[in-house]
Amino acid sequence: MNDLYLGIDTSNYTTSIAIVDRDGRIIEDRRKPLVVERGKKGLRQQEALFQHIKNLPALMEEISADLSEIKAIGVSTRPRNVEGSYMPVFLAGENAGRIMSKSLKIPMRRFSHQEGHIGACLKENRADEGFLSIHLSGGTTEAVLTNNTRNNLLTEVVGGSLDISMGQLIDRIGAHIGLDFPCGLELDGMSRDGKLIDLNLQPKLKDGWVNLSGYENIFKRLLDEGSNSREDVIYTLFHTLGEVIVELIEFAKVYHQVNKVYMVGGVSANSIIRTRLKYLAMDINFPKKDLSTDNAVGVAYLAAWKKGWEE
Repeated sequence: MNDLYLGIDTSNYTTSIAIVDRDGRIIEDRRKPLVVERGKKGLRQQEALFQHIKNLPALMEEISADLSEIKAIGVSTRPRNVEGSYMPVFLAGENAGRIMSKSLKIPMRRFSHQEGHIGACLKENRADEGFLSIHLSGGTTEAVLTNNTRNNLLTEVVGGSLDISMGQLIDRIGAHIGLDFPCGLELDGMSRDGKLIDLNLQPKLKDGWVNLSGYENIFKRLLDEGSNSREDVIYTLFHTLGEVIVELIEFAKVYHQVNKVYMVGGVSANSIIRTRLKYLAMDINFPKKDLSTDNAVGVAYLAAWKKGWEE
């Protein structure tokens, strides 16, 4: 009999269920993006929660693995593992996990959504020592010192964005030119036909922190002026974000003595950012692109190896 571990993640824009074995092999990976009406720039929490409640039973019906082999359930119950971190959308996954835990008589282990992203990368690139996680998503741009202890991941935020996240910036630029939300994947494809515009936009970090909102005005103005192609503007946007990430990593290398970096979250799937970071003289690790975006594989993998956090 093969021990299996189930993961549930109900983030702001994807309902996810996954099953892995103890070695991290993916047995099931079921996801359903939440529907954002055309022209809207996101979902309110109550709208997202309602969609998760509808999506979870449908995804469970797609599961063909033998549920009797599941030994524990991992669930993302909050955005980050810090006091006060809370979003209603995670209640959908937590409640489903509690019901399954009671029905199957197996433990439910609670993790943060951020830990799930780190776990998805850890599954592909195992590490016993501490490392730096750069978490880039629709709601988060953070540099996180991560200690992979026996029982849990210990995390400490040491840098990142002081205002909007990289994901928010990307989506706002995409919405500005009429793309459907979320915009990252379509902009990534568009940028591959672009070239760099020489703007000399040097990132300005202070003690590991940066402001990104100013870039929104710069790139919207470039698009409105029309003197450069959209492809060139978008390429330059991602190149600029890549330089910001380089500065975040270099700061952490000097001030926190880290040499191993895990790039996690949806923005880290971007092809230009990945290419830029290949040239850093550090141990840079990425999950597979489909595991950079929101998924339940990471929390399922953590459930196999970690105790999780009690309420």
